[in-house]
Amino acid sequence: MILLHMENKNISIYPSQKENRPIIYLHSFADDGQAVRQELQKRNCPDFNLVVINQLNWNQDMTPWPGVPVFAKEEPFGGGTEAYLEILTAKIIPTAEQNISGTPCWRGIAGYSLAGLFALFSLYKTNLFSRMASVSGSLWYPKFYEYVLTHPLACQPECLYFSLGDKESLTKNEVMQKVQKNTEEIVRHYQSQGLKTTFELNHGNHFHQPNTRTATGILELLRQ
Repeated sequence: MILLHMENKNISIYPSQKENRPIIYLHSFADDGQAVRQELQKRNCPDFNLVVINQLNWNQDMTPWPGVPVFAKEEPFGGGTEAYLEILTAKIIPTAEQNISGTPCWRGIAGYSLAGLFALFSLYKTNLFSRMASVSGSLWYPKFYEYVLTHPLACQPECLYFSLGDKESLTKNEVMQKVQKNTEEIVRHYQSQGLKTTFELNHGNHFHQPNTRTATGILELLRQ
């Protein structure tokens, strides 16, 4: 593992064993990259490069536009995704890829919760990623469903993976209640465009086995 610190972010690089292997960028709320990597190793996943980015300003970096908090006493959503995406594409990705062997044969992006929202939104702003996993993605985010229906992707991705827990929409919060409906309709939208899109409904709520479910999403990208 290679550790970097840049732009106030902690970056953990898990290089592949061979040259020119895929690379997947995972944004995480906590420093859980090692746990996800270990879960993948248990499943004999294909060789690839994993880059885990944390120490994020979560409600700022991972949200596409400003919004009010969905729970009392939480910070408002800052809508800083495009500013952070510039840092990711112009600085973090080039630096990370100087620390791996060869040139990635493709790039993927994955994330859980708000990072799953960010992963999907990034496909509308850059063509660097050809595969995407949104795991328990916050697709309840206000006006995001409407954005998906009315804006073109920056490129045609090779595959898209979505998953949710079957209890995530069972909440008293009226905004977050929309998560399953929005996710399923977004999946149908991409499928209607002929994009290879997978959706899995897992057991549990939003906080059930996040590392396991994240590993499942990454593995799905690697096996396409």
